Amino acid sequence: MRGEARVLRPDRSQLSWDLIDLEALLAPDHRARIVWSFVESLDLAALYDAIGSREGEAGRPAADPKVMTALWLYATLEGVGSARQLDRLAKRDLAYRWLAGGVPVNYHGLADFRVGSGAVLDRLLTESVTALVAEGLASLDEVAVDGTKVRSPASARSFTRGGRLERLEREATERIARLKREVDTDPAAGNRRRQQAQERAARQTLEKAAKAKATLEKLRNEKEAREKTHPGREKTKREPSVSLTDPEARRMRFHDGAVRAGYNVQTAMAPETGLVAGVKTTDRRNDVGLAKPMIDDLARRYGSAPSRALFDAGYADKADVEAMAAHPAGPVEVYMPPPTEKPDAELTARKRRERQAKRAKQSKVLEDWRARMQTDAAKPIFGRRKRGELTHAHYKNRGLGRLTVTGLVKTQAVVLWHALTNNMMIAHRLRAEARARTNQALAAA
Repeated sequence: MRGEARVLRPDRSQLSWDLIDLEALLAPDHRARIVWSFVESLDLAALYDAIGSREGEAGRPAADPKVMTALWLYATLEGVGSARQLDRLAKRDLAYRWLAGGVPVNYHGLADFRVGSGAVLDRLLTESVTALVAEGLASLDEVAVDGTKVRSPASARSFTRGGRLERLEREATERIARLKREVDTDPAAGNRRRQQAQERAARQTLEKAAKAKATLEKLRNEKEAREKTHPGREKTKREPSVSLTDPEARRMRFHDGAVRAGYNVQTAMAPETGLVAGVKTTDRRNDVGLAKPMIDDLARRYGSAPSRALFDAGYADKADVEAMAAHPAGPVEVYMPPPTEKPDAELTARKRRERQAKRAKQSKVLEDWRARMQTDAAKPIFGRRKRGELTHAHYKNRGLGRLTVTGLVKTQAVVLWHALTNNMMIAHRLRAEARARTNQALAAA
């Protein structure tokens, strides 16, 4: 008869020491190393200057901005958009632990760093592109501009047409006044802290209601302006509404036909390389009129406008096409399909004469644009605009499809993280290809 199986059983009460070599555990070609190498090349002096804790002075040391930047870049690359999840990964996952290098982080600090570094991220995006252009690995002579919708965390129930705003403002004001009276008369320190927290919450509710009220007034003014030019179309639309959760979010139609709260993210990128040159988060429901502001932003970033810009139909009106052709930072040649029109053969003699008279009054810029888009050479050039859709697909695959933050400023910061992550990986690829070409040339010589 066989005896009982002999096995090693767990003993969780036994104390032991673990030796961990993070450097040896992480593979030499792991993507986390690419992220850290990229971060070490960045100028993060502004983030270090903002730290209040200084040598020789009181105060707890802050987490290294390089570590925080690397963690969020790698998290964005991996599709992680939650500060709490990143906090857990920094304690458990090898790649995140390697990037942290023993620096303690918490979800609150990670969340604040992610949305509070917008100005620095905007500069780093410009510098990431400028460096590749200076190395001759990228060019901004041609850019493609495209937009994509991203969902806000605001639910449909949070929207109101104004009925709840006055009630919320009144209740919040009354609650703040009541809590102030209680804090002044209550001697208990613990209760005072609790009541002060409640007062802050009530004050935030009041601020959010005021912002929603201002946004609703703005939407109503926009509707009144549209009613003057398109009265028939506006009569069929419902009254404007605003979200109490995310007042700056707008109801907009997404690619699947559903109407949700969201933002319209615009991206300008170099079609040849996929490098993101500029991003801008808007509350516009469609892309009409967003062409020239994006070109202006590129001129601000790089000191000159692109020679050629590719837009989808309807992005720019005739005035925009003319303005971009005479841009102060350099003339921009627009590639955008002209508005769809009936062929001359289908028009009456009167309509043809009216069209010819209207065309005769158009500027040479508009004539050149229409003629340019009819040529065979324009088709492959305009076709490169689709590269922007691939960039937006990368955004969505990395978690940008649905936001975890509210407001234009915070959303723009999140979009900048995605743009910088995109450029980080493209820079790695372009430099690797350049090194391979150099090695091949040396081997051939």
